[in-house]
Amino acid sequence: MRIGLISDTHIPEARPELWPQVFDAFRNVDAILHAGDIHDLAVIDRLAELAPTFAARGNGDDGSGGRPVQPNDSRLRDAWVLELAGLRIGMTHAVPIPEIPPHHTLERTLRRCFGDAKLDVLVYGDTHVEAVDRVDGLLCVNPGSPTYPHNLNVQLGTIGFLDIRHGAAEATIWQLTDERIIEFDWSRWPRPW
Repeated sequence: MRIGLISDTHIPEARPELWPQVFDAFRNVDAILHAGDIHDLAVIDRLAELAPTFAARGNGDDGSGGRPVQPNDSRLRDAWVLELAGLRIGMTHAVPIPEIPPHHTLERTLRRCFGDAKLDVLVYGDTHVEAVDRVDGLLCVNPGSPTYPHNLNVQLGTIGFLDIRHGAAEATIWQLTDERIIEFDWSRWPRPW
């Protein structure tokens, strides 16, 4: 199973619609997870034409910065726990990775968002910075932003994929380019933690 991962699209604030490269990249996925800050549910409508789409409600979807509050929609929740290909995948918008103890910890966030659910994978957004980490055995994935990477000006950013095979998940981050997408080279960006 291949799952497309995306977050922080900020449409139409960033641009009228998502880059066409996103739709090309997600053309053959089995599901799409959007980790919040959509700003216009038309984005979810377009992604849902490709595959079943689930979205987390981000702070920008709740009116922050004077943006319009996104209406209730069955595809939009504060947090999701999805069973996909035998794995439990949690998704929410903001997660403290790296942690800021004592109040902003991953454990507290997981308990607040997912209760006692035992997750195999956590998908999140908010920072606009792509990341793939393992925290106490939990695979944590932030696909970054396809429109405002690293909170910079509008430009081609990143998306992610979650591949599940034989009960194991592997996450990759891909950089959008003018011609194609390329897998992100983590060796150029060592993690500070």
